[in-house]
Amino acid sequence: MERITLKYVRKQLPQRDPWGHKGDFGKVLCLCGSVGYTGAPVFASRAAVRTGAGLVFLGVPQTVWPVAAVKSDEAMPFPLPEQGGKLSLASEEEIRRRGADCDAVLLGCGLGRSEESDELCRRLLTLSKPLVLDADGINALQGHMDALECRRGQVTVLTPHEGEFLRAGGELSLGREEAARRFAAKYGVYLILKGHETIVAAPDGRMTINTTGNSGMAKGGSGDVLAGMVLSLLGQGMEPLAACACAVWLHGRAGDLASAEKGERGMTPSDLLAQIPYALLETE
Repeated sequence: MERITLKYVRKQLPQRDPWGHKGDFGKVLCLCGSVGYTGAPVFASRAAVRTGAGLVFLGVPQTVWPVAAVKSDEAMPFPLPEQGGKLSLASEEEIRRRGADCDAVLLGCGLGRSEESDELCRRLLTLSKPLVLDADGINALQGHMDALECRRGQVTVLTPHEGEFLRAGGELSLGREEAARRFAAKYGVYLILKGHETIVAAPDGRMTINTTGNSGMAKGGSGDVLAGMVLSLLGQGMEPLAACACAVWLHGRAGDLASAEKGERGMTPSDLLAQIPYALLETE
């Protein structure tokens, strides 16, 4: 298993074209948020911007849209049909229309759960773009993991913590490394198993383990930041395992920088976001 280090990240991150324009650096779509979870979509979309994506679109339930709009300067939020404060099946057509013009899609941060939103998540597995499933995007697959079969051969990233991993049918009795390897191979996905020394596993058996991060990152919102970072690097065209591994290292490194400034108890996901550019600067 390869350890993710600064040297690894420097080697994997693509050079940024000095003559490039915003269309050259990835167009990505975040589908996030619900009533009561208005921070998650903002964290995810801001992280995608901070990690270098050229254009970031953010689809949220109609009720959440005013909040997201006020908090978004760089990302472009738009309202989607909802039921009970969560995305409804009526949003599928608009999501597919917008997703067709994007390079990668993120589904799940702060999405909440209902019968309709869960069904929507499963229907959107047929999107032809690289797809990142986080939080309730993963939880919606509980009892329906066979739905992932339609994505075999495509780029699908799951970013669970251990509880979500277990709900998705993962088995930890043999240890985190073996559990991640077996899960990624079984379902044909790139798995980011979050926690101390986060593991990234590819469906072909390749694995990496992270060397950055601290306990100050164990706060609601940190995972949304990571999901947005993975989305951004995928949208910029990186090879999937490298995109996941680099996002994980940069996320942890940003957390270490935030901890050095604010301390592990007092740092917040907003502090983590603010440090992403400085983590990236270390790779240049």
